[in-house]
Amino acid sequence: MANPPGRATFLELFFDLVYVFALTRISARAFEDLTREPGREHGWGTVTGGGKTLLLLLALWAVWQGTAWTTSRYDPYRVPLQTVVITALVCSMLMGVAIPRAFSETALMFAVAYVVTQVSRPLILAVGLGAHPYRRLKMRMAVVFAVSGVLWIVGAMLPTNGQVVLWTGALILEYGAAHFGWPVPGLGRSKVSKWEIAGEHLAERYQQFFLVALGETILVAGFAYSAEPYKSGHAWAFGLAVATTIMLWRIYVQRAGQILGEAVMKARHPANIGRSAADTHLVMVVGLAATAIGYELIIEHPLEQIPGPWLAMVLGGPALFLLGRARFEYEVFGRVSPSRWIAVLVLAAAAVPLLLLPGVAATAVGVLVLAAVAVADSRRARGAPPEAAAPPF
Repeated sequence: MANPPGRATFLELFFDLVYVFALTRISARAFEDLTREPGREHGWGTVTGGGKTLLLLLALWAVWQGTAWTTSRYDPYRVPLQTVVITALVCSMLMGVAIPRAFSETALMFAVAYVVTQVSRPLILAVGLGAHPYRRLKMRMAVVFAVSGVLWIVGAMLPTNGQVVLWTGALILEYGAAHFGWPVPGLGRSKVSKWEIAGEHLAERYQQFFLVALGETILVAGFAYSAEPYKSGHAWAFGLAVATTIMLWRIYVQRAGQILGEAVMKARHPANIGRSAADTHLVMVVGLAATAIGYELIIEHPLEQIPGPWLAMVLGGPALFLLGRARFEYEVFGRVSPSRWIAVLVLAAAAVPLLLLPGVAATAVGVLVLAAVAVADSRRARGAPPEAAAPPF
């Protein structure tokens, strides 16, 4: 990279648009698992269905994150880099199309699209780098993805249980290899702390993906409400869903979400905080996905008592977001506000009585708890100079 990239390129933003679609497919699949059969929402099928949907989300995240790190380490205007992004764009679109039936007739489509983008990226970079020292890293990554690719392809040809086992093993292999510097016997490994990245660019990419996930919650709420008869219960559920999304946005941006780039640049090892922020944003995105599923459930059944798995989406989504946001705050400032933990405890304590109330009441409680966190953040910052980043890395 001759010069660090500035703002995200139009091609990168175009790539993100695919994930708006892919995330809506994730929510639709989870919603179907929760409502497909009478009584299913109370059974073990809900847990297994949720686990399979999470597996697909982790695969999507792996593709997006690998592409974002690539454009933050190398010049995104070079042809090899643009080839990487376009390949990931096409394959991500195919993965999104395959998500609803990814454990049946479109399993091979999902697996091949995933493997192609993961294997082609390091191979294209290895060719483009020539004799550069980073070329060895790309070769190790290609070996790991080739090995895990066998698990993906073979798993797609097996019955569902075998498919889940092999695909889970493939993701464990890939995520573990990334965490430990892509170790390969005979080729060595590397320390993530020594990787050179354009920290501000990578931070902006995480912020943009969070906005993509936040936008997906708005789409789900809008689609769900537009399909209903516009009665008062549905209107209240829709209004509370929109309010929840606004609170989630407010909590994210106040103040850590605004200065992640500054924190990355201040860190002694920017790649370490970049890697940590990746895991943190994954937790928050999973929380947003669960929240979006809760929107759809409550908008369709606003005045009915809801089963435990449904309530887990409505309250568990915001709680998971707050846990990720607490870790995010630590990454940027080296401390965590007590309001995060208090809010999570309140959401957990409210779960039992809310099982006896209409679903819209659970959404209202979630909004109030998130609003209290947002107010606490604003009061702490009022009258004080903007807090500077102080990453503990």
